[in-house]
Amino acid sequence: MWWRVTIITLAYLLLGAHFLRYGQELICLAYASAPLLLFIKRVELTRLLQIVLAISAVLVWGVSSYDYVQMRIAMDAPWYRLSIIMSSVTVFTFLASLCCSGVIAKRTKTNN
Repeated sequence: MWWRVTIITLAYLLLGAHFLRYGQELICLAYASAPLLLFIKRVELTRLLQIVLAISAVLVWGVSSYDYVQMRIAMDAPWYRLSIIMSSVTVFTFLASLCCSGVIAKRTKTNN
């Protein structure tokens, strides 16, 4: 289970770093501290973390990927590698969201 928590934490830290890059310290702090909720052994909080990761994968990484690639295309700069990197980050965030399901399953099994 430790590897699931590590993946979830890395995904949240990556999202926090994205917002820190644009000077949004409060959002960065919220994302960076969100994995601390995993220490509270409540299924609802873990489900909330899962939903936030899934939504962030689409609304943060998806929109950013589109914007960055369009900017590169407009400048006639290479954009293939950028699209692969951003797609990988999006997939990683979705996988972290799926890891939350494993944590939830483990906690419900332990509570029964």
